[in-house]
Amino acid sequence: MNLISEQLLNHPIEGVNLSGRTLKEELGDVPKLLVFVRHFGCIFCRELIADMRSIAESQPEFPPILFFYQGTVSDGREFFASLWREAKAIADLPKVFYNGFGLERGGMKEMFGAEVWACGVRAALKGHFIGAPVGDPWVMPGMFLVHQHQILWKHHFKHAGDHPTPDRLNQDIQNALNAQREAA
Repeated sequence: MNLISEQLLNHPIEGVNLSGRTLKEELGDVPKLLVFVRHFGCIFCRELIADMRSIAESQPEFPPILFFYQGTVSDGREFFASLWREAKAIADLPKVFYNGFGLERGGMKEMFGAEVWACGVRAALKGHFIGAPVGDPWVMPGMFLVHQHQILWKHHFKHAGDHPTPDRLNQDIQNALNAQREAA
């Protein structure tokens, strides 16, 4: 298990629908799924937020979700108002949290490879389309299940559209939570 640094936990936050002033306060005492989106113009970002909303609304036992995005608080309010008004999201324009969680920039294969195009068709069939980028369009997404200061699980995105299916995501999260309980 990896630990989240005290520096990140105590870093001030701003964003959409937040109740804490630092990441530590926002995380609280329950497991949370941290979802780092690429940029607001990304078709996969829109798809991922819509998929996360669907999972959260249909499965009350699913961990609360906290998004991270590259943009201002105002950008976040405008963007999330159209996809998930109640979503909690941290504005991270300088990428303090993106960098702190080890998210890197992708290359041509991660952004434009054959698998990415196939995932683009999947997202378009769900009604999502490309928009103007807000933030670094080359940054890779990230997904981390955390509890307090520990990273219990993470999804390593192979490319921009590599989202875990809802079934796979649920299974991975349950496995991570069970492993945490057994270790305690």
